[in-house]
Amino acid sequence: MSVTNQLRTPSRWPHRLAVALALVTFPLIWVGGLVTTYDAGMAVPDWPGTYGYNLLRYPWQTWLAGPWDLFIEHGHRLLGVMAGILAIALVAVVLITDRRGWLIAAACGALALVIFQGLLGGARVLFDARLLAMVHGCVGPLFFAYLAGLVVITSKWWAEASDLSASGHSRLVRAAWITAAMVYLQLVLGAIVRHVPLGASPGIFRAALWCHLLLAIALTGHILMLALKAKGLPREARGLRIFAWLAAALVLGQLLLGASTYVAKYAFPAWFGDYAFAANYVVHEKSLYQALVTTAHAANGSLILFTATVWAVRSTRLFCRQEYLRALADIGAAFWSSPAWRAA
Repeated sequence: MSVTNQLRTPSRWPHRLAVALALVTFPLIWVGGLVTTYDAGMAVPDWPGTYGYNLLRYPWQTWLAGPWDLFIEHGHRLLGVMAGILAIALVAVVLITDRRGWLIAAACGALALVIFQGLLGGARVLFDARLLAMVHGCVGPLFFAYLAGLVVITSKWWAEASDLSASGHSRLVRAAWITAAMVYLQLVLGAIVRHVPLGASPGIFRAALWCHLLLAIALTGHILMLALKAKGLPREARGLRIFAWLAAALVLGQLLLGASTYVAKYAFPAWFGDYAFAANYVVHEKSLYQALVTTAHAANGSLILFTATVWAVRSTRLFCRQEYLRALADIGAAFWSSPAWRAA
């Protein structure tokens, strides 16, 4: 390969760092779910330090041997720091190896979301506000979905994918983005159910729960319908079928996790009382079973959002290539020519 061709070949490091950031973010969401499940958000009462120590210099012996709520809260912060370092590295690598304006804007967007999420987490500790905890829990999956798009647009597949915009599947693209939006709305409703104010009336909880259940039914039908439609895609779009069926499998698993979460936290519905297995069941608050099931339900929802976003971005690249690339170019040009960026 000539030197000229090597210079024209995009660096693989932006994609590798985007994947690494996504791999760190998923366990970050898991641990964040455990923090909420165990009400450990205030296990460390100060921020950005930990009991007066620099966050990174807190004695690891005390951390590992300390109470469980301290372990998961401090661990959550350390994972957040790791995500921030990877986001900074991503921006640096893109600036060094790839000067395309839209990719610089995308990498800076990831860093901005990491910073915003960290500030939300700090504000939740400093003000001990349940509302901030809910917003913090909603921004995490949004950042994970953003990374899904970033992983796709920095991949080798993105540069080499065929243009199938003449095949008449633009409706599928719209349906894919609607699916991703519905998944995120469902996550927001789930966060409301988990963070209902302690002094709120029971009617607020029931309303949020019913909205969550009804949207779950609608979302399940929507994803199964799209998965069936994916069977008719051309051979060049075969990769979309994998993500369609993966999303369908994750949603079906999510329904089982949702039912298990309800039983683990609130017991069986009253009309199950005639059965011995339900009548003898006792809810054990903050038990291992309750923590694992509840946290898995929240984390799997983020995984569904990630998969739906990958599906939407990939389908857009295949079936609406020109419109999508033109929009990205416009965003990158506006970012690159902004006075703030040039001053920096």
